Amino acid sequence: MQAAATRSAGVQRLRRPDRLKATPHVAAADDIGLLNALPIAAAIIERIDDNSLCVAIHNRRFIEAVERSNCTAIDWNDAECLKTGAIADLIQNFFDGTDQLGELDFKQGEGVSSQFFRLKLAPLPKKESSGPRCLLSVVDRTVEVQAERTLRAEMLRDSLTGLPNRLAFSEAIETAGKTVARDLEHAVLVVDMLRFSRINESMGSLAGDELLITFARRLILALRAGDVLARTGGNEFGVLVSLRRGVEDALKAAERIQQVMTAPFKLSELEIRVECAIGVALMHAGQDSEELFRNAQFAVKQAKAAGRPQVYEARQATEARRRFSIETELRRALDKDQLNLFYQPLINLKSGEVAGFEALARWAHEDRGDISPTEFIPVAEESGLILTLGRWAMDKATRTLADWDKQLGEQLPLYVSVNLSAIQIARDDISGVVESALKSSGLTGDRLSLELTESAIVQDPARAMRVFDALKSLDASLAMDDFGTGYSSLAYLQRLPIDVLKIDKSFVSGMMVDPDAVAIVRAVLSLAEALGMSTTAEGIETVELATTLATLGCASGQGFYFAKPLEADAALKYWKSRKR
Repeated sequence: MQAAATRSAGVQRLRRPDRLKATPHVAAADDIGLLNALPIAAAIIERIDDNSLCVAIHNRRFIEAVERSNCTAIDWNDAECLKTGAIADLIQNFFDGTDQLGELDFKQGEGVSSQFFRLKLAPLPKKESSGPRCLLSVVDRTVEVQAERTLRAEMLRDSLTGLPNRLAFSEAIETAGKTVARDLEHAVLVVDMLRFSRINESMGSLAGDELLITFARRLILALRAGDVLARTGGNEFGVLVSLRRGVEDALKAAERIQQVMTAPFKLSELEIRVECAIGVALMHAGQDSEELFRNAQFAVKQAKAAGRPQVYEARQATEARRRFSIETELRRALDKDQLNLFYQPLINLKSGEVAGFEALARWAHEDRGDISPTEFIPVAEESGLILTLGRWAMDKATRTLADWDKQLGEQLPLYVSVNLSAIQIARDDISGVVESALKSSGLTGDRLSLELTESAIVQDPARAMRVFDALKSLDASLAMDDFGTGYSSLAYLQRLPIDVLKIDKSFVSGMMVDPDAVAIVRAVLSLAEALGMSTTAEGIETVELATTLATLGCASGQGFYFAKPLEADAALKYWKSRKR
């Protein structure tokens, strides 16, 4: 018999039982009763004076088990397996006390005819005039092992496509990683089928399954010998490729995949073009398989945005992890009221007085220092924290303006402007938030301006119209921020109740050197005048810009020429300093 795993055993085959010439041994009645009571093959092994091993007594099943083995000895006490090899070592060590477990798994035969056994030893009391003894039992595990293999094969196979599944793919990566002697010998490609959910929802799950099977077959056509393909998710496939020329081979594999997907897929009577996003991660020596697969999945997200296959870069993943870290810290900061509102003056360009202030969130982190709004605002929008942040800013800004009135004992000729995100327009009850803030602060709606970008309109124009009408009913004014940099059509400006167009600083800053920028600013000012809207210029950093914009008819402006965003007390002092 051939031992499995780390041991190899040589159980030699006896001739037929009627030809046995085993050395006779005197057997006690209790030993015979013990063996006959066992439902498995068993024998009693003794070690005699010269440390050799012999079979003292056995049951009928033991003879049958030995007969099925490859033993050829006529006397089994002369069998080689009792002299040398794994079985002899197991028994001798058991008698010596160095192997107290006394178990050995072994395999006999190859292929579908393989048989699997487990030898177990148990101590027996020593008898007079005999050496140490043990009970040897032989357990046939063939059915158990075959069932385990069948179950494992099912666990590692995708039932729909017949391909290896996610677990099998991870094991393939691990196996490849063990043979890697240097970096860039293998790469993992993650292929994400685009539009699958739409097809599955509109045409049904059967059509979706048919598409997945056909998609998998096309992927197979793009592979080379030795490449491993697996279905790793609903509409996601993984490919393990070997590399000869580094990243070039990986990108060529991605190109082959894209080429086989160019022809439309036939589903029922329809022909549908299905594209895919491909992320590539290069394997490095000693790299964890799960980490490598996650890197390829991360690259898929980059590929969807870029519209072409992308190779994973650690820098991008570091940035993503930083965004998650900022999300966690921002949530805590909002809970602990650790953010501040600063106020940038909005100057009447004709009179030079302060007409109002734009409220801007600022975050001074106790460990990281100042975190820019360009970094934490996108994180807030992505995570949904913008709803909490927006409500906080609305309440804080209105209370600050009310507090200024209280300090000076009069209603100041000022308004405060608060930014609204497209996420807030889509998900929050903005009119309810504004109404609550006005009531709690005691302000009237005409002292509040709400700034929104063009994306807030484009995403859902009908909802935007309802929200704007509700805000106008509260007497708040509406300003379109960064006008000219987004996607707004003139039809939106005509239909929506916009009061102010804010000219983006990218146009304003170039006015003194670029005639085209001047032309754009003139056009915006003319458009606003024709539609009965006011205008505010952003990014005024020089007196020449302020003078030019005032001459062109721009109503108000803001920028570092006038003042940077200020804390509440400093902002009030600044208003006093410019009051005439």
